Amino acid sequence: MHLVLTILKFITNYINYSMLSNLLGIILMAPAQGGDQGSSAISTVVMFGSIILIFYFMIYRPQRKRQKERETLVSKMEKGDKVILAGGMHGTISAIEDTTLLISVSDTTKIRFEKSSVNTVVPK
Repeated sequence: MHLVLTILKFITNYINYSMLSNLLGIILMAPAQGGDQGSSAISTVVMFGSIILIFYFMIYRPQRKRQKERETLVSKMEKGDKVILAGGMHGTISAIEDTTLLISVSDTTKIRFEKSSVNTVVPK
């Protein structure tokens, strides 16, 4: 089982998801290698279920965790916080609106950005 987990980690890191989906389809549609057909069906279901669980814990769950952290970051921004934007621009929040921020880049320059463009809120 450890070997399977190691292989799946390698695959998810270096192969895009469409290729991974095609590979998974080929593996699951492979004919049984002789023996009893009843046990073959059960082993296929068990294999498919274990792959679903592995994908849940390796891909879906960590992505949801990052998404929640991002939502928390955006919702807790306040006027006066220093931020780093997606393009690498540094500034201070001057005003917050529904979906935009007014960022003060210098004493006389203020630029409006979408909240989604904030990468990091610099600790005070």
